[in-house]
Amino acid sequence: MDITLVSVHWLYLVFIVLIIGFMIRRLDTTVLCIGGIFLLGLLATGSVPHSVSGVFGSFIYAIKELLGTILIISIIVGLSRVLTRSGINETMIAPFARLIRSPALAYWVTGILMMVISWFFWPSPAVALIGAVLLPVAIRAGLPALGVAMAMNLFGHGIALSGDFIIQGAPKLTADAAGIPVGDVVAASVPLVLVMGAVTTAVSFWYMRRDMRTGALTMSTGLKADVSAAGSPAASGKSTSLSPGFRLFFAILVPVLFALDVVLMFTMNLQGGDATALVGGTALLLMLLISLAVHRKQGLEEATTYMTDGFLFGFRIFGPVIPIAAFFYLGDSAFFELFGKVLPEGSHGIVNDLGSALASAVPLNPAVGAATLTTVGAITGLDGSGFSGISLAGSIANLFAASIGHGIATLTALGQIAAIWVGGGTLIPWALIPAAAICGVDPFELARRNVKPVVIGLAVTTVFAMFLL
Repeated sequence: MDITLVSVHWLYLVFIVLIIGFMIRRLDTTVLCIGGIFLLGLLATGSVPHSVSGVFGSFIYAIKELLGTILIISIIVGLSRVLTRSGINETMIAPFARLIRSPALAYWVTGILMMVISWFFWPSPAVALIGAVLLPVAIRAGLPALGVAMAMNLFGHGIALSGDFIIQGAPKLTADAAGIPVGDVVAASVPLVLVMGAVTTAVSFWYMRRDMRTGALTMSTGLKADVSAAGSPAASGKSTSLSPGFRLFFAILVPVLFALDVVLMFTMNLQGGDATALVGGTALLLMLLISLAVHRKQGLEEATTYMTDGFLFGFRIFGPVIPIAAFFYLGDSAFFELFGKVLPEGSHGIVNDLGSALASAVPLNPAVGAATLTTVGAITGLDGSGFSGISLAGSIANLFAASIGHGIATLTALGQIAAIWVGGGTLIPWALIPAAAICGVDPFELARRNVKPVVIGLAVTTVFAMFLL
């Protein structure tokens, strides 16, 4: 193998370990990530100017990839602030507040609703829908915003996305790579998703309740300085006057329009980015309409202020995340886009190459096969997509099953689950930003809270898969 390929891969792996170590020690990773991007570019191209421009180019690439998420979060935050300042939020959450009266109920109800909506539309639009309605209710019930983010994240980006039973985008990719029908992967993933989901959410809930009792987790834990759309200091500016009748009208209109969005998603078969765009457009129009009703003559100016505040919030939240996202995107197609075809022929990106190298270096039996697929899936998820490497997991499952003699569907599903739980939005900080931003918490703190439950869940699920092989 070409020495450049080997050196680039080793350097990328070293920086991954360093970044994880910095995160664990709660040190800022911005300079480290920028240094990693520069050194990778220098090693790949041998040109200082190309390496310097590659740092800036990687930021542009990361922003383009994250822009849709930034926009939806910014708009939802703007809407939530006008709802809070006008008192509509109080009226809207009153029925839910009567039903959800404890932190435990808030955790499980929020998570289950998030999971159900995510099955049909994927987690991004579900975060916006659930966060706008249930976040204030859960906080009123005594569940910290960080706990709300954990529930939304684990149930949505974890359980729902890793199985993807309805839309079947993930199983289609892995099944095609493994050369088996999609139905086989879906069927094999059901028991694994159930075990992974049950273990992870239960362990997370146990840790959360323990820390709430000891005081390690409070209502303010993990909150950003410019926080929640649900009533933070930043959201509570000067008071506004709106008659009870208008408050009731808008309190009904907001959930009705979001419910109509759900109906349109079904009837028009809108998924992923299209579904997110529908929710974002609805939220933007609601924000403008309510601002005009609340502020009357100053409505135009105030509407722009709410929108601007939302954008400021979104980019402030994403500011620390863009450098680390830029580095990890180099593990996939961003490397070729920024530095050209400098890797030898046959390379499918740094992350995928690392996964392939690991798979080719281990002995083959059911136990090792299951552990390897979990590890390969987790490695390919490091780019924060969750989807970019699952085709590799399917291909490796095919090779392993041929040697073992059976279990291709189970191995394929296991690799898919590991990749999406790690990269789809429960451990990689920028991938879980939607839930963190809507709840106004630090994404790095949310990632740290998720580490133990997700790792324990992956370990138990891997052992469980061994018995199915």
